[in-house]
Amino acid sequence: MQFTIGKLAVAGGVGVETIRYYQRRGLLSTPARSGGDGWGGGIRRYDEDDLRRLKFIRAAQGAGFTLDEIGELLALEAGDDRVQVRHLARQRIDALDTKIAAMTETRAALARLADICAASDKGPCPILAAFEP
Repeated sequence: MQFTIGKLAVAGGVGVETIRYYQRRGLLSTPARSGGDGWGGGIRRYDEDDLRRLKFIRAAQGAGFTLDEIGELLALEAGDDRVQVRHLARQRIDALDTKIAAMTETRAALARLADICAASDKGPCPILAAFEP
């Protein structure tokens, strides 16, 4: 199946500018223009491999990988360096664990403030006071 950039964007759940950004970052290739002659002639055609790669990028972003890390993963995909892929995955897991710990602390603090706020109708709400500089 062949796609124009607009159809690739729709199929991948992104905007056309996102595809162009990924191309500038070297994550997606930019196909040659087909047909037409002269300045701006022809249409770029993308294929199923481009769509698969686009979906891979989006899924990796959803897992918290940066675009630089995704570029590394894509480079590793061509080879068979499972050790490095596992290393990148473990780094991402460590970063997620750190974020989860911080969010858990924030949640607990906010829950305590909500309980204190609910305990009295007098004075300013401690939740609002906690956010004042």
